[in-house]
Amino acid sequence: MRKSYRIKKENEFQYVYSQGQSVANRNFVLYQIKKPGQKHFRVGLSVGKKVSHTAVGRNRVKRYVRQSLLELKPEMPAELDFLIIARKPAVKLDMFETKKNVVHLLKLGKILVD
Repeated sequence: MRKSYRIKKENEFQYVYSQGQSVANRNFVLYQIKKPGQKHFRVGLSVGKKVSHTAVGRNRVKRYVRQSLLELKPEMPAELDFLIIARKPAVKLDMFETKKNVVHLLKLGKILVD
């Protein structure tokens, strides 16, 4: 996923975290906020050290989530910023299960519609 699709700055991350609406499933938490006039959606990922003590585990979770979002890109609305925060059980998921959980999370947040 290109850098223009990512939320990287701390103040933008905190804005979505504090002002956004949240939904969650067992493996991930989603915070979202509408940003009218934006060309495409932006996403911020957070996988803390409590999730996995090794960088390898944390990076794997982020890679799987990014790939899932890349596959769902055509279905995503443009005027949206959102954060996906991983929970502890997310480390044990493979790519297929991660995508399934991300789709479930996006449907809970009404970002994806059946």
